[in-house]
Amino acid sequence: MKVLLSRSKEQFFLAGPPLVKAATGEDISAEDLGGAELHCSRSGVTDHFAVDDHHGLHLARRELLEISTEKVGIMGNNGVLFSECAMKGAHFVQLCAQRKIPLIFLQNITGFMVGREAEAGGIAKHGAKLVTAVACVKVPKITLLIGGSYGAGNYGMCGRAYSPRFLYMWPNSRISVMGGEQAAGVLATITQAQKAREGKDGQRRKRMPLKKPIIDRFEQEGSPYFSSARLWDDGTLEFSACKLNESGAFFHKLTILQMSKVFVEGHIFLDLTLLYTSSAVDDLLSN
Repeated sequence: MKVLLSRSKEQFFLAGPPLVKAATGEDISAEDLGGAELHCSRSGVTDHFAVDDHHGLHLARRELLEISTEKVGIMGNNGVLFSECAMKGAHFVQLCAQRKIPLIFLQNITGFMVGREAEAGGIAKHGAKLVTAVACVKVPKITLLIGGSYGAGNYGMCGRAYSPRFLYMWPNSRISVMGGEQAAGVLATITQAQKAREGKDGQRRKRMPLKKPIIDRFEQEGSPYFSSARLWDDGTLEFSACKLNESGAFFHKLTILQMSKVFVEGHIFLDLTLLYTSSAVDDLLSN
């Protein structure tokens, strides 16, 4: 089920402005309390934002159109992962698991948020929920690294240790326990602290010669080609080899079959039990 809200015309909340004012003293409009912008951009209660009624009808018709019989859940990110993001991701993974929908992870993550506020907000607890959901889900998974893949973010987005059926990388992607600058900064700080305890000179001007070899090593070993050469993934794909079809699903010229029930009313159902190239599937079906 999908929920759609129109801007300035529809609101969704547990208690309206009069009750909120009576209970808490907060004076707020209905749109600010439960309008489309709030629920579509922050709370995640609704799925689609409509500018007006005409746009809303267009979105409703589009959702009713059945583009493909193959369902797949796509989970992507772009940057750091906060507590709210981790909870949303865990819920999405569990939803796909309940409906037996395969998952595709598009990784571009710098890791989980750190700092005092993040810790107070329960980033460890909520991040663990996402990692647990990904580890326990029984549906097939495919992972594509389209950017960075750093630290625990790799775990939450189904890295190699979480058994995706396939894991591919783009040429621009990077993978390591943390960024080179961050790693160099941490090691330089530790080294300086050690020298200070020993009574040696630990001036700031000496940090750069110490950091450069670390940054260079992370730059080299974080390369997708370094990873592929050691079989840490299933290959590096060129951008042109990946495309989106009409329903938004990721394809690398691959067709997916569930061999236990290939045909149901003439349709091919998605289960990723076996993965064939398009030509191999054509040969199989022709026989």
